[in-house]
Amino acid sequence: MSNNQPVDPEIRLRHLTVEEALYRLDKYLDSAFMQAIKEVRIIHGKGSGKLSKAVWGLLENHPLVFSFRFANRGYGEHGVTVAELEKRHP
Repeated sequence: MSNNQPVDPEIRLRHLTVEEALYRLDKYLDSAFMQAIKEVRIIHGKGSGKLSKAVWGLLENHPLVFSFRFANRGYGEHGVTVAELEKRHP
């Protein structure tokens, strides 16, 4: 992802391996932070829960993530995680 292009506030990780999803998510969070996006939606699907657990594990220790939760009812619930990013200081 280039810093010249706008970053979508949503990333879709469904149907990826855990390794590929975490790689893409880490790069995506860096790009979103650089463009001062406050909140992102991470679509990982419900499935077996393996991918959502891995995503939460990455978010838990990521220095750019302020907080995260599952999406509200009707907005993806346990198939989508909403993450609030730290504020970028100039």
